[in-house]
Amino acid sequence: MASIEDLLGRKLGAAKPAPTPAKGGAPASDQATPQEQFGTKMEEMRLKTLEGLTAGEAERLGFPYLNLVGFPISPEAIQLIPREQASRERVVCFFYNGDEARIATTDPDRPVVEEIRYQVAERGHAHAIVYMVSERGLDKALKVYDVLPEIRQIVKGVEITEAEIKAVQEKVRNFRELDAALQKASVTDFMALVIATALSSGVSDIHVEAQESQVDVKYRIDGVLQKVAAVAAAQWPRLVSRVKLFSGLKLNVAGVPQDGRFTIFTAGGKVDVRVSTIPSAYGESVVMRLLKPGTIALKFEELGIRGRAYEQLKAQVERPNGMIVTTGPTGSGKTTTLYAVLSKLNDGETKIITLEDPVEYHLGGIVQSQIDKSKDYTFAKGLNSILRQDPDVVMVGELRDLETAEVAIQAALTGHLVVSTIHTNSAAGAVPRFLSMGVKPFLLAPALNAVIGQRLVRRIHADCKEEAVLTPEQLARVRETIAALSPKSGQAVDLDNMKFWHGRGCDACNGSGFKGRIGIYEIMAMSPEIEKVILSGKVSEYDMQKIAVEQGMITMAQDGLLKALEGVTSIEEVFSAAE
Repeated sequence: MASIEDLLGRKLGAAKPAPTPAKGGAPASDQATPQEQFGTKMEEMRLKTLEGLTAGEAERLGFPYLNLVGFPISPEAIQLIPREQASRERVVCFFYNGDEARIATTDPDRPVVEEIRYQVAERGHAHAIVYMVSERGLDKALKVYDVLPEIRQIVKGVEITEAEIKAVQEKVRNFRELDAALQKASVTDFMALVIATALSSGVSDIHVEAQESQVDVKYRIDGVLQKVAAVAAAQWPRLVSRVKLFSGLKLNVAGVPQDGRFTIFTAGGKVDVRVSTIPSAYGESVVMRLLKPGTIALKFEELGIRGRAYEQLKAQVERPNGMIVTTGPTGSGKTTTLYAVLSKLNDGETKIITLEDPVEYHLGGIVQSQIDKSKDYTFAKGLNSILRQDPDVVMVGELRDLETAEVAIQAALTGHLVVSTIHTNSAAGAVPRFLSMGVKPFLLAPALNAVIGQRLVRRIHADCKEEAVLTPEQLARVRETIAALSPKSGQAVDLDNMKFWHGRGCDACNGSGFKGRIGIYEIMAMSPEIEKVILSGKVSEYDMQKIAVEQGMITMAQDGLLKALEGVTSIEEVFSAAE
């Protein structure tokens, strides 16, 4: 098949090349003969027509068009396709910013182009788009390989070896020593120290904040934000540029929020880091969330749900259909609970599909789909599409609106097990929340299997645990809460012989007295009594709680105090989280 260039050449005829400048004289354009000037005009017309025809063909095929002549192409972009493959398949990557890659070819409809697009997306961890360009534009782009004789493999990430982590641990034993080390560290060493210490300290988020006279570094450990260091404000521009370089953000943009990602490669595996920047009064605020695979590796049996509540929930999870909903504020461990449920069901014979916003942790053997509002791929529309994929189990990240809730309930009623989250303060509050959204009671009652209310509390550090002495007020509150345990709960406590504990604080826990977290739960399983109340349509959170407790439900506060009696956590943690 003749190319656009061949057809255009036959139509306009071969034009003479533009004359070169005369040696030591005026520019060639001033000396060109009328015939040469005509040839130049014809060549310009031919090239302009060529690009116009390419643009028209791109529109016909349904691909975006770009005039690639003169387009600046960076080494980071060009290296995403090896030179040999680019020349053989006539495909180049001409743009890459960490989140998006753009690929150019003269024939975008070929299957090999789609395969290359997929490869580029995998290598760059980015969304890849194919553009159609002219032969001339592609030839110009391919010449970039000639001026870059040695292109280093660029990885969108930071490599930290096990030896480097151990070196940091020997050098920095607590946050005081980290602060001292950062005062004299270079920008490169600064980031290595901050990241390596975070990895070894169980940090979930790193905050770097520009203040008027200093830059604050804070770690979120076990849900609590702690300031660990402060360095001179003069270091801020280089520090924020370093973070942006890692995460593929625009270095010269500071007035608008940006989001990016990078990967930390360690001997124990890779840790994805989600980066967010927003403008602030003295620069920008940067938050790096460490998405460690081990965070969601808890088994269902290790969640901390025990006794009658565990048996009830296990029975509901093993049912082939219905809906299980977790409730709680942001950061209460809902995602970890859902993933533990999915891992229990992931036996290789069960088709499991998730719909998340965004996909933060990747689970083997499970199909995970991410919503994209820019493409109108919402929870409701995504859920409708998922149900055409013949799933056995569906996880929906959050039930935010009536449309999504109704589709999820219909799925639960038609042979699927649906697990999801909803924002309420307690398990009993989930039913009134559904009804306030507009869900019909006669659909909700048979669809709902169980509701999980949960919070996270910090574990007492075992190395500095000691018995705690309660104030009269604390003791009275404990007695009142535990005395309300239902006789059907299967739990009995001697109120006259109770011991509680706390952490004294040591270097190993940075003086906090805590290390790690555990969930406290309340499980409201469906029963004929609860179903009858739902069908009445007259439901209050108080009524639901009263019925559930009468039937043996242990509340989050009670579950927390039972764990405090065992020395797992402190009563301050329990009452802070559950009241």
